[in-house]
Amino acid sequence: MNYDEFAFFNQQLAAMLREGIPLEGAIKQLCAGMRQGALRSELDQLGADLARGTPLKEAMAPRKLPDLYRRMVEIGARSNDLPGVLTLLADHYHRANALWTRLKGLMVYPVLVVTVSLAITTLLSFAFSHFLSELFEQIQRPTMALVGMWIPPLVLGVLVLLGIGAICLPGWRARLRWRLPAFREASLAQLASAMALMLRKGTPLAEALALAEGIESGSPAGAALAQWRRQVETGQGKPGLWTATRPFPPFFLWLVQKGGEDAAAGFQKAAEVYATRASYRIELALYGALPISILFLGQMVFWQIAPLFQAMAYMMNMLGGLGS
Repeated sequence: MNYDEFAFFNQQLAAMLREGIPLEGAIKQLCAGMRQGALRSELDQLGADLARGTPLKEAMAPRKLPDLYRRMVEIGARSNDLPGVLTLLADHYHRANALWTRLKGLMVYPVLVVTVSLAITTLLSFAFSHFLSELFEQIQRPTMALVGMWIPPLVLGVLVLLGIGAICLPGWRARLRWRLPAFREASLAQLASAMALMLRKGTPLAEALALAEGIESGSPAGAALAQWRRQVETGQGKPGLWTATRPFPPFFLWLVQKGGEDAAAGFQKAAEVYATRASYRIELALYGALPISILFLGQMVFWQIAPLFQAMAYMMNMLGGLGS
């Protein structure tokens, strides 16, 4: 989902509802100006269901929209403050879009370097092994030299496969998101922001944790959220009684506990702090990505042409011995 487009949609929808436009009519008007795609299709169907008289909760249930969004819209409708909730959701998704867009930009350098390195090393391996095979036959260990030529593209090929798995497999993606620096801080900030949003609108703490647990199911955070939810359900409802567990660091829990009785304030503070930390780590990684990428590419190429230098040195030694 394009969070930026989704945030703009909710911002405009809140403004139209404040002007007294019915929800189904506002959705229809906004969808008319959206580009074709999965998001517009889901919202179009939502507006059509509402226009037929389907209750909002039932109309939202089959739609492929974020669980947090469906929950918060239901809360806003029950409290007669749907425009206010939509405004908060727009701010939440706008911040999430800004953070994850920068993280995606951080991945550009590694992807480019691995792709270019794979292309170059494969080309060199093919050229050396095909056109210089006779030269390699003259050295003492030709097989090892030829194998050494193909090690860099094989290593890079494995890296490409691992990268594809990390992107395409939800389980891998969820685990890496909670382990890689910058991605981990961004995930903590987004989760804390979602918790603060739900709690500020009156969602009980146990229900908010259960929803967050469902969103993070399959990730390391899901088990920790389940543990906190069970503590709340057994009467240990204050965050001050919770214990830190992975992937939530003690500092995150300390920030939440600083809110005291106001858990929403604690989660909001944690969201702000970890969003700042994520931005700092992204900037640090961006400054270091270019020189590290160049060094990596140079190392791969040097590793590959080393056998060629070995063969040339051997041939020069042989020519020198013949001349003497």
